[in-house]
Amino acid sequence: MSDFDAIVVGAGPAGSAAALELARAGRSVCLLERGPTPGSKNMYGGVVYGRILDTLVPGWWEQMPVQRWVTRRSTMLIHDDRALTVDFRHPGWGAAPFNGATTFRPDFDAWLAGLAVDAGASLVCSTTATGLIREGGRVVGVRTDRPDGDLRAPVVIACDGVNSFLAKEAGMYPHTDAANFTVGVKETISLPREVIDERFGVRGEEGVDIEILGCTGDVPGGGFVYTNATSVAVGLVLSLPALAAGGDRPEELLRRLKAHPAIAPLVEGGEVLEYSAHVIPEAGYEMMPELVGDGILVAGDAAAMCLAAGIWLEGVNFAIGSGAAAGRAAAQCIARNDTSAAALAAYRRALESSFVLADHRKLRAAPHLVMGDLAQRGLPAVACGVMEDLFTVRNPEPKPGVRRIVRTQMRRHGVRARDAVREGLRALRAFG
Repeated sequence: MSDFDAIVVGAGPAGSAAALELARAGRSVCLLERGPTPGSKNMYGGVVYGRILDTLVPGWWEQMPVQRWVTRRSTMLIHDDRALTVDFRHPGWGAAPFNGATTFRPDFDAWLAGLAVDAGASLVCSTTATGLIREGGRVVGVRTDRPDGDLRAPVVIACDGVNSFLAKEAGMYPHTDAANFTVGVKETISLPREVIDERFGVRGEEGVDIEILGCTGDVPGGGFVYTNATSVAVGLVLSLPALAAGGDRPEELLRRLKAHPAIAPLVEGGEVLEYSAHVIPEAGYEMMPELVGDGILVAGDAAAMCLAAGIWLEGVNFAIGSGAAAGRAAAQCIARNDTSAAALAAYRRALESSFVLADHRKLRAAPHLVMGDLAQRGLPAVACGVMEDLFTVRNPEPKPGVRRIVRTQMRRHGVRARDAVREGLRALRAFG
């Protein structure tokens, strides 16, 4: 006899979305969380994009705990002490239905899990799922670290984070190459609201998200800066193998970013509230595990659903989308009393027809392209050099033509034209 209709492991965005859909369908669902509260093990926050919440939580912007609404998106290229920034501002993103918001994950995760509980889900915290219970080759529950803590259900949804232990135990996650992972490090720096408004050129609840390339030295990766209500988050995403092989520690690379002339004026005088680090699934579609098994589904970070494509750095929206799809598919299969892999495959079909797998499949080549040498070194160096030559007035010397400037900078930084054309075509295919 089963204890529940479904067990969801992990009360992050994916798990809570799955539990919410199951509970709304009238199914008994246990939402397991190893932290003392949902989000308690997540450090501060990130950017959440709201369109996936429209159908899940209508009018979500009136309920969700928000730090700032993102009304400016910037892409910055750094080389040495120079920086080139493409800055886009849209005041309309600061009004309903909004585009994205910065939020603290402990607040956001607790809010979303609370919606699942309000719908009827049973939230059990401070409990770790230590393994799967199987019968006849299929998953029928989970073992926990509580005495007599085995829980049984016809379907388990694994939302247990990066490098999912449950998916691995089920034989669904063969891709453990370190090259598929990055390490994210971040400081949250306290600053008065009025100081943030002045330095970032925003007002009220408006916020800024800056993505940075060329700021990680010899380690492939990228950086970011975003604004909260009274703090600024500054961080890096770093290649795990290159970081292990190099001599610089993540905190030293982060210190250098904070000292850069383009970043230092934004954060000077602030007090560091928190330093955090976590592993990120970087390779997207190429590293996804099997999503469906007999009695088990995998969603969110556990399924490597994090889009690190340079232009787009998203994760929470894919977690919510996949979790909600898993919950709906599980509820339908439970109603038909069939939670075999063949029946649960409706989950993958739903993802294929949604943005979740459509975006990952379309951009499957983008993560490796962004982490390549030309994007990491050549593009920032040449772009900053070209802009410096264009804007430096050298009278009485005549001004060089743009083509000459570009050729000079490419030679100076060792970028061959055929390599630039090849990578440009790869970028068109990846992002087109």
